[in-house]
Amino acid sequence: MKPLITCSHVDFGYENHDAVIDLNMEVCPGDYLCIVGENGSGKSTLIKGLLGLLKPTGGSLKIDEDLRRTGIGYLPQQTAAQRDFPASVREVVLSGCLSRRGSRPFYSREEKQLAAENMRRLGIEDLGRRCYRELSGGQQQRVLIARALCATRRMLILDEPVTGLDPSAIQDFYHLVRQLNREEHVTILMVTHDVGNVLQEAGKVLHLKQRVLFYGTAEDYRASEAGWLFLGGER
Repeated sequence: MKPLITCSHVDFGYENHDAVIDLNMEVCPGDYLCIVGENGSGKSTLIKGLLGLLKPTGGSLKIDEDLRRTGIGYLPQQTAAQRDFPASVREVVLSGCLSRRGSRPFYSREEKQLAAENMRRLGIEDLGRRCYRELSGGQQQRVLIARALCATRRMLILDEPVTGLDPSAIQDFYHLVRQLNREEHVTILMVTHDVGNVLQEAGKVLHLKQRVLFYGTAEDYRASEAGWLFLGGER
């Protein structure tokens, strides 16, 4: 299976300081990859690099041409200001079509249909007229995933997606992502500190501390020294 993303000895950084060093990694269609590490370990820098916001300072980064055309859906970590965004759910979801719209002043019928389809997929079609900031944290995450799926059907990058959610909403979120990955074959890259939960879901783990401490299956990560230490000595 041809990889969507291939990193060969890749470095990413800023102004003579590399935050990610000598990364070797492949992301294949249908992968569910969990990216973990302490604060300052290079996770956010890596995401910026994969999204094309940073160029590698060394090594080779290859992105599948089809993925370049279709794009990557990105769900950033939400700030308090973003949670308070005064727009309707439908407007937020439709904004995922901005790259498709280009310089046109209005969304096309196809783009509106795509937004409606993704709202149905995420079970939020009845929230279309609601104000985004009035929703619960779990509902807001569903809206943002629908928005990201308007940008692409192939890959989602999720940055600390369960931060601020209550336990029930967290489990609902993981169930939703599992469905997208297993039933709709959406490739998932998730940056998270919630390692205990994600290890129940993810197929692969990348553990960063500037350099790669571990890259492999979730099962092997549990048995590794890096996994054992990061999980607090729990197997």
